[in-house]
Amino acid sequence: MDNLNRRLFLKKCLAAGAGAFWLSGHTSAARKNAPPNIVLIVSDDQGYADVSCYDHPQEVSTPNIDRLARHGVRLTNAYASAYVCAPTRAGLLTGRYQQRFGFYTGGDSRTGLPLSEVTLADLLKKQGYATAVIGKWHVGIQPDYRPLKRGFDEFYGFLGHGAHDYFNLRITDDYTSIYRNEKPINDTGYLTRNLTRRAVSFIERHRSRPFFLYLPFSAVHWPLQAPPEYIKRFNTGNKDRDIYLAMLECMDEGIGEVLDTLKRTGADDNTLIIFFSDNGGAKRNLADNGILRDYKQSVYEGGIRVPFIVRWPSKLPKGTVCDEPVISLDVMPTILSAAGASLRPDRVYDGKNMLPVLRRETKKTLHKALFFCDGADQWAVRAGKWKLISRKGSLELYNLVLDISETKNLASKEPDLLRQLKELYDKWRAQMGEPISRPKKQTKKTKKNRSKQK
Repeated sequence: MDNLNRRLFLKKCLAAGAGAFWLSGHTSAARKNAPPNIVLIVSDDQGYADVSCYDHPQEVSTPNIDRLARHGVRLTNAYASAYVCAPTRAGLLTGRYQQRFGFYTGGDSRTGLPLSEVTLADLLKKQGYATAVIGKWHVGIQPDYRPLKRGFDEFYGFLGHGAHDYFNLRITDDYTSIYRNEKPINDTGYLTRNLTRRAVSFIERHRSRPFFLYLPFSAVHWPLQAPPEYIKRFNTGNKDRDIYLAMLECMDEGIGEVLDTLKRTGADDNTLIIFFSDNGGAKRNLADNGILRDYKQSVYEGGIRVPFIVRWPSKLPKGTVCDEPVISLDVMPTILSAAGASLRPDRVYDGKNMLPVLRRETKKTLHKALFFCDGADQWAVRAGKWKLISRKGSLELYNLVLDISETKNLASKEPDLLRQLKELYDKWRAQMGEPISRPKKQTKKTKKNRSKQK
């Protein structure tokens, strides 16, 4: 090669190298400024003490949920918006108190999330997100109420109601069949593992664009069923508790696989993950709520306070704890803020963007008060450290800072405060809608069937 050709060759090499360097830097910058991926993980009926990054009994170990907390923010005053599954999910997907549109009870899932409501998936899809729900739907069974009509591109899971057999995945009916998108399928395996596998697949297939993965596990909801090899790992002296822990471990491993997939695909740093339980731990499945009073189906803390973790490595502090009271309604505005999307201006939203609080950018209280109501005989309002409860018309008042276990009813000692909180609740309740479905007169057979579905 003569000198002239050698110089031309070197010029081309340098130009190519500079171009590659610019492209690499440009791609890196673009990735850094890209909208975050969103992974929303919801466990089912999990006890407040059944997470090992919270105060927990010795037999509980959830290393992968702990990974979320180690690289994110763990919340200690977080609530589901209802003490049972379906209403919480309705509020979660809309960012609104579900009572605003009449969704008060688990039975309202038979009617479904009103079609007038706009879901989180609807708004993210308009932002260009790929959207999927993998797991338990529980907010509508009829065709127009199903996931693919509510903003989701993909669906694998079951429509309702609360419980699903973990091993029997054959086609049965609209309630309990496993669906792939719009069609029921005959499937095999263990349901929790199947949900994990589908979640991993979704992440891998959408690595090149922003995605929203809603992963509502059915674990650790009754029935108590787990693969034998998992059950053998536990020996608490209570067989049912051992099965529950096996179910929990299988779900925790699934969360670990999701985290590993995000890391493997390069999506980890710019993925916002939110994890929480849909209500307090259930007594029926041997969940442990620790020092909290009572269980699922109660407005005491054991029915509504839940483990709650937010992780976004590039944007949130790591390994921190937040004591600010938050509620599952806050998930939607938080995610939309992160994604650069806006809430609809034509309706009232009750959820708040948690990001400034999680980043410690503000000391302002996120909510003046939080409200809970089943439309029948239980309601509660929490304002600051105080919580007022009504159960069948009887009022109870607790100082949660001094008495998290709700053992000292101060109603008779603080009449003025009780009156103020009652007025606050009454004002809120007057803004809520009528129930979308009225309970029918139940026969003994109907009661038995519904008990099985809880």
